[in-house]
Amino acid sequence: MKKYALITGASGGIGQVVALKLASLGYNLYLHYNQNERSIKELMEKIEPFGGEYISIQANLEESEGYKKICPHIFSLDEIIHCSGNTHYGLLVDLKPEEMESLMRVHVMNPLMITKELLPKLIKKRSGNVIFISSIWGQTGAACEVAYSTAKGAQISFVKALSKEVALNGVRVNAIAPGAVETPMMGQFSEEDIQLLQFDIPMGRLGLPDEIANGVKFLLSNESSYITGQILSINGGWYT
Repeated sequence: MKKYALITGASGGIGQVVALKLASLGYNLYLHYNQNERSIKELMEKIEPFGGEYISIQANLEESEGYKKICPHIFSLDEIIHCSGNTHYGLLVDLKPEEMESLMRVHVMNPLMITKELLPKLIKKRSGNVIFISSIWGQTGAACEVAYSTAKGAQISFVKALSKEVALNGVRVNAIAPGAVETPMMGQFSEEDIQLLQFDIPMGRLGLPDEIANGVKFLLSNESSYITGQILSINGGWYT
């Protein structure tokens, strides 16, 4: 039986690789993006040879009701993978209210509402997964990324709470907390900054998007059938 997965933020560095991984496993995909339509078109070309059904959905999750532009397009569904995200660097005292609101809408409010609206499809099947790509900063916090850390921490709390609510319905809810990963988001750091960062990571390097996608693959598989409400840390030993 064919399976369907929704990937939010499928145009991003991690979202694209997750989509490629799931397409290679035979999944049909709903691919959400906001502004990067070119990236989604290139992604669709890459996964076309796998022969699945792939539907792109545009929605701005910085808007308070962005979820309403996604949910009506979802029909059959087995998995929800939340990869959407943005960040904010700077001191908390310099944070503008609209910047905080944007972070919370993208990372918390819209993912929560997407999950709420689509969860009955999983419960009806008595199977399925919800996976959040959270962050190491949601676990331990980061100076100059206080708002981002707060939003990612909220995702982790949501995962732990919802997992208990739907466990008897056959739905598993987990998160992955990556450390520093080689994605375009790292482009705002200088080469020197990245070298210093790698020095702090016990494994001495940044993570790869494919390593995060492998975590998603594991959490969707039967090999993790007794795992729910957990945070899988993929960070090279940076935070344990």
